[in-house]
Amino acid sequence: FFFNREGNEPTHVHVEQADRYAKFWLTPIRLARSEGFRSAEILELRKLVEEHRNLFEEKWNEYFGG
Repeated sequence: FFFNREGNEPTHVHVEQADRYAKFWLTPIRLARSEGFRSAEILELRKLVEEHRNLFEEKWNEYFGG
């Protein structure tokens, strides 16, 4: 997900599960921040971000008018 007041930041997505959190920049794809996820889980999340990057960027641009 992304927050509705983040249009001034580069494209990115947030991931949350219970008390765990991660933020990935999309261009280039890289981890911005994480709390609570294990290394293997971060790798899996990164793969998902890579697989769906185009969709995330498309939705970001639709919402923020990029």
